[in-house]
Amino acid sequence: MSDVSMPSDLVAFVREQKDRQEIWDCLVRYARGLDRFDMELMASAYHPDAWDDHGLKSAGGGDFCEWAIGFHGQIQTRHQHFIGNHSVELEGETAHAETYYFFWGENLEGPPTLAFGRYLDRFEKRNGKWAIAYRRCITEKTGTFRDADLPDGFAEANAATGPCRRDRHDASYARPLTRETPNE
Repeated sequence: MSDVSMPSDLVAFVREQKDRQEIWDCLVRYARGLDRFDMELMASAYHPDAWDDHGLKSAGGGDFCEWAIGFHGQIQTRHQHFIGNHSVELEGETAHAETYYFFWGENLEGPPTLAFGRYLDRFEKRNGKWAIAYRRCITEKTGTFRDADLPDGFAEANAATGPCRRDRHDASYARPLTRETPNE
């Protein structure tokens, strides 16, 4: 095997892209962990001494995760957190990020909830791991929507791909993911 030398600007670029990807992966772990009620996965997005200020609840990362999963479990049958536009400023082993979110929740009572806003995060890289050190959730709008009028059978056909589970029995945890043959 021969030694391959890379220009220093390319090495710096690759390092920066790796940091950016690890920060993005952290955001995805947070959203997936919350939507699947996977406390371990959600909490892995925070450093142990992190703080989350979400408006409704302001607490340490672990306590916030416990509260958030309980809150959604009490008022909704299912929900999804989507993350979108994302900018991050890297400053050594600290990063400041702004990430847009969109939330949908099917409530136990009343119409479904929609909300959108931004996560303002300070990430820190400790012992080689990027995680949230401080989060401030800015909610831009919260409201409800009514179900669309769909042709007969449309909703049922869409739901036939499998139930949404809020635990580790959700289809997203299946390994390997395989095609299921319908029982006909």
